Amino acid sequence: MKLACLIALAMFDHLAFAQEQVAENDPSSASQAPVAAAPEADTDKEERWNAYGQFTTIVQKKDAFHAAYTNFDGSTNSLLPGKEISHTTSATEFLGLRVWQGGEFYLVPEMISEIPLSDLHGLGGSVNNGELEKAGSNAPTFYRSRSFLRQTWGYGSDSVQEESGPMQLAQSVDSRRFVLTFGNLAIIDIFDKNSYTGDVRQQFLNIDFMTYAAYDFAADARGYSWGLVGEYYYDEWAVRYGRFIVPRDPNQLPLNDSPLKYYGDQLEVEHDHKIFDKPGKARLLVYKNVERMGRWDDAINAFVANPAENATTCTGFNYGSNNADAPDLCWARRRNSKVGYGLNVEQSITPDVGVFFRGMKADGKTEVYAFTSTDSSVAFGVSVKGNGWARERDSFGIGVAQNWLSAIHVEYLNMGGIDGFIGDGRINYKPEQAFEAYYNINLIRNSWLTFDYQHVNNPGYNADRGPVDIFGVRLHLEF
Repeated sequence: MKLACLIALAMFDHLAFAQEQVAENDPSSASQAPVAAAPEADTDKEERWNAYGQFTTIVQKKDAFHAAYTNFDGSTNSLLPGKEISHTTSATEFLGLRVWQGGEFYLVPEMISEIPLSDLHGLGGSVNNGELEKAGSNAPTFYRSRSFLRQTWGYGSDSVQEESGPMQLAQSVDSRRFVLTFGNLAIIDIFDKNSYTGDVRQQFLNIDFMTYAAYDFAADARGYSWGLVGEYYYDEWAVRYGRFIVPRDPNQLPLNDSPLKYYGDQLEVEHDHKIFDKPGKARLLVYKNVERMGRWDDAINAFVANPAENATTCTGFNYGSNNADAPDLCWARRRNSKVGYGLNVEQSITPDVGVFFRGMKADGKTEVYAFTSTDSSVAFGVSVKGNGWARERDSFGIGVAQNWLSAIHVEYLNMGGIDGFIGDGRINYKPEQAFEAYYNINLIRNSWLTFDYQHVNNPGYNADRGPVDIFGVRLHLEF
């Protein structure tokens, strides 16, 4: 934690001069996202470079809850029923450079330290903190989160001003344009964006509201991958397609080096609209993953045909279950595909109030490979700015989410099987449900303190366990 604070202070010193320049030149900057000015820019509308930083620490407390059983018969993926404390601390620097006309390069080094609840086991889609990484530890870990090149070609029509921000140089672009992005980044840096939800450092904490819980997007254990994305903008329409490489093994760091054989594809269509003169957006997304992953029915059939092929006897990649009476995905992994489709809608009600909805259904035939243990999901809620009570930089949000599993996934779990995140040894299946409410207080300048409450019914889709109450505090600084 001390090391993370030193990093945050160093980034503050590095960027303070640029931030002060912006505050002097733009009286409205106090109510906007902080801008690190680029002194080399010809005008305030086109930056040659910029630099941003952030520091976020999140502490959450889980109350004790009722559980009829925990890790039944040697299974290992239950949420522990006792009280627990979880934390994450992250520090990030965002560096952007204009390399030629229409060309931008971004580099994003990052640090994280974390302690998850129950070693990140026992919650399906409703993981309490979207900053948690599957490869994290309490010791600070430094890595490059992103390194990518973006090229834009304009085709005329109206001029659109893109404001300065992390991973975005200020510039004027055509409303009809083609954008090509290549490199190391997160798929949800480009796909499934939403103005009112998705930023776990300023908005909702729970993964249910970060993106579709059922979106098993290609990523390493930290949430990043390498890929190529093409986007075509035509006034109020946008179409984007991307291909990214997938992990060698599910939920692990090493990535596969065969993008023609194993890959994650996504196609998204976006439309800007107005309802009663209030702006909104709708996005339709379809994804297909081709990976070396196990099907639930194949794992069950292998165990039924030969009980020796169980969770304790596989020498290949597995999740370490001690349940000798259960099937295991390691006996079923081969080249399989997964398909899902989702709808994402955001709508302004007033200048200070916006609502959102996300819903996705995946085919539910195969294991989770890179995201949450969810086969179908919905989430909706409201976000409100504090202008109405003279706190223009405060905000609060309320959201509700529900996640489902496929019937064959439930059958596998009821036989004692586990996947990357859930598996109590048996299951009394009901959809997993989450409620979250937060209030985000602007303390001074570019610092915020958030109080957060989450309530999860049927954790791990198991009505024999829960409900669970989680209380959280988040400190977020921007430089």
